[in-house]
Amino acid sequence: MSIDTLTHDLAIDDATADLLFREARTIREYSDAEVTDAQIAAVYDLVKMAPTAMNTQPLRLLSVRSPEARERLVPHMAEGNQARVSAAPLSLVVAYDPAFHRHMDTLFPQVPGMGDKFAEMPEVREEMARTNALLQAGYLILALRAAGLSTGPMNGMDFAGVDAEFFSENGWRSLLVVNVAVADGPGTPHPRTPRLDAAQAISTI
Repeated sequence: MSIDTLTHDLAIDDATADLLFREARTIREYSDAEVTDAQIAAVYDLVKMAPTAMNTQPLRLLSVRSPEARERLVPHMAEGNQARVSAAPLSLVVAYDPAFHRHMDTLFPQVPGMGDKFAEMPEVREEMARTNALLQAGYLILALRAAGLSTGPMNGMDFAGVDAEFFSENGWRSLLVVNVAVADGPGTPHPRTPRLDAAQAISTI
């Protein structure tokens, strides 16, 4: 990539910056094109490289695709979100696993026995899992955009209801639902709302 094609002060070109950030929108209208399992797997292969504390990787995803599964999810969404979930070709229930410690011997081998230590600290695990899964959720949005997909994240939902409906056996905890569709247009009738500029959001000491 020539330096001439790079966005000023960034290591990516304008087209990539547009795809991931500037032109990407939160969608409320969806393409009919299929979002495949292979696409979601490829997206996760990017997300898993994102940083988490001690490589805990607590993010878990439930792909809600079938009409039967969608009928189970919709009643647990806030009223204003139900129609969007009903219409989306795919909805991801983004969750975290408080029992991430079961994988620590594999994920963090440089400190043997961390899984056993975390097993005795359920409150610490709960907070770590939620915080780091939220971090991963941000990367999930970007990875979906990188795959040519549009997203509609929402957290207006009955979390306890979703957890009881889908996660009673594995103990996952829901964080949000992300509607996913192939990006083929703006996906929303509304103009982009204003953002704060750098001078308003950054303080240097």
